[in-house]
Amino acid sequence: MTFVHAGPEKNIRSVVGPDKAKELKRSLLEELLKKSREELVDLSRAALEQKNFATDQEFKAESKYDTRALEASYLASAEAKRVEELKLEIQILEEVDLNLSARLQEISIGALVELSYGGRQMLYFLIPTAGGTLLKIHDDAVVVVSVFSPIGDAMLGLKKSHHFEVETPKETRAYEILNFY
Repeated sequence: MTFVHAGPEKNIRSVVGPDKAKELKRSLLEELLKKSREELVDLSRAALEQKNFATDQEFKAESKYDTRALEASYLASAEAKRVEELKLEIQILEEVDLNLSARLQEISIGALVELSYGGRQMLYFLIPTAGGTLLKIHDDAVVVVSVFSPIGDAMLGLKKSHHFEVETPKETRAYEILNFY
């Protein structure tokens, strides 16, 4: 369960700032797209090799217990499915509007969010895919958070100085939104 309330405005120094945030968001999105495209190329190649292996006449079963070709076909099928998922992920990333939060004046997909948790300031990039990825751009470490994760879902629609809690299996974590861009 998530609880939200607005707290008093604090005078905490932002680690990013609006100008740097625009550049950082573009760099983060470009890095995610680059990684996804590289993975797509590698996985497409591996899927083709696995398919060729599975259908190669040389690897026909030698007995009823020889399942190499069958296992290779299962793997090829799974890799082909992941290729299609990656294509969709790339399309979704290409459509992320990095200016939506500024227009709505609330946290939305494409937002870079500065949170305070446990006395530390952290940067989160809120997008529909690639959640859990940690990216380092210049000197900034940024956690990519999916809008479908508990923390991502809890942040949607909130504003600066709002507080929210997210329950994890081990504890309830209290966060404060320091800023968003």
